[in-house]
Amino acid sequence: MTEKTSRPLAVFDLDGTLADSAHRQRFLERKPRDWDAFFAAAPQDPPLAQGVALVLRSTEECEVVYLTGRPERCRRDTVEWLAAQGLPEGRVWMRRNDDRRPARHTKLDVLRQLARDREIHVLVDDDELVCDEAERAGFRVVRARWATASAALKDAQEREGRT
Repeated sequence: MTEKTSRPLAVFDLDGTLADSAHRQRFLERKPRDWDAFFAAAPQDPPLAQGVALVLRSTEECEVVYLTGRPERCRRDTVEWLAAQGLPEGRVWMRRNDDRRPARHTKLDVLRQLARDREIHVLVDDDELVCDEAERAGFRVVRARWATASAALKDAQEREGRT
């Protein structure tokens, strides 16, 4: 089976979509923001039931991949967290450690790269700006609105390109 005829991809964000990062958002509310503490606390994120259920349902017709704004240095913790939640294995796309572009740019770049060889069935993300850009580019989007968003996190995502 070639890549072109493989199952379509279901692309899932992590923070605010599958992982409840509310407990660590306090690290972004201080000045300066404590990014090291924010990411170090990620392994303690509780799963978001609606997102997890959607991933598990998606495996029936799609291959699951994960697309996060977390930096590459968080890969081990991220992969271990996904496994601990019983989520399916899948490729994890992460931001380069030195990439500070807004997620709406970094994620759209990855989506376009994936779409060259595979059908993207859906992107599931909680970041409204990412969702808007993906829809404008022609991707089907499910907006993950099941977690409480932090104003500090939204500002940090857009201004500092950290997650």
